[in-house]
Amino acid sequence: MPKQDRSRATRQRLLAAAVACLAERGWAGSTVSVVAERAGVSRGAAQHHFPTREDLFTAAVEYVAEERSDALRALFPQGATGDRRAVVTALVGLYTGPLFRAALHLWVAASNEEQLRPRVTELEARVGRESHRIAVELLGADESAPGVRETVQGLLDMARGLGLANLLTDDAGRRERVVAQWAGLLDDTLG
Repeated sequence: MPKQDRSRATRQRLLAAAVACLAERGWAGSTVSVVAERAGVSRGAAQHHFPTREDLFTAAVEYVAEERSDALRALFPQGATGDRRAVVTALVGLYTGPLFRAALHLWVAASNEEQLRPRVTELEARVGRESHRIAVELLGADESAPGVRETVQGLLDMARGLGLANLLTDDAGRRERVVAQWAGLLDDTLG
């Protein structure tokens, strides 16, 4: 395998290991050494790709967020769909998996770590804008109509809240009812 391909593969393993560690162990239990060990690389190799712990974890969350956006788009290759319930279900799914858990640990750490806060704030703003843009596209929403932008943002905020509720218990039953209600609200609001 050429050196560039090996380097890219090492970087991908580090990113995947970082997300898994953050989701499983939280910020305090996720060190560069732990991630390197899980990825099967040396600490030096990890630091070659990501000089600081903050570099590693913000890159990992950003990478997975991009992958999830791509996966969401792949579910709806034709773009906007008339099945708003399917779109709402898919959007809610973004907030109920390991990425959300990892991002949540990163947010909590950023609330207490001055050097991490600006990076996470900027990352979250970027991911939030992209999620909103994808939601508008998939829902076929016209944001020039009054209340539509707020309704789409409310959907994303609600999805994040469902993700938080799911952290402690399996909230699938209630989540399904809420998804159905939001899909109906979107049909009424978006036409």
